[in-house]
Amino acid sequence: MNIEQVREYTMSLPGVTEDQPFGDDIITFRLEGKIFVCLWLGGGKHDMQDSEPRLALKLTPERNEELREKFSAVIPAYHWNKKHWSDVYYAQLDDSLVQEWIRESYHLIVSKLPKAVRQKYIKQ
Repeated sequence: MNIEQVREYTMSLPGVTEDQPFGDDIITFRLEGKIFVCLWLGGGKHDMQDSEPRLALKLTPERNEELREKFSAVIPAYHWNKKHWSDVYYAQLDDSLVQEWIRESYHLIVSKLPKAVRQKYIKQ
């Protein structure tokens, strides 16, 4: 996937909004105000030495550990809680995996919403 495909896929999920609260080099994607994906656009204060395309995903601690052990393109998140967030170098992975993990992050947020709000997003 390239950066535009990541953005388009994430925005295609119901109820997702985007903003840039951390500056021009980061887009955050939210559901009901809760961030679940943080997409680095390159350069800026959030640049890392390798400058490889990456995004941060919120997943369960167990899932983060599992993915980090299995994929070298998944590491503890640079600017986020490393227990709950992983940086994913998406250009190094199959598109289907990246999409699956974005959906997984989305559904984690859905599962934490109040029941009345959650109903809008069930079966997505």
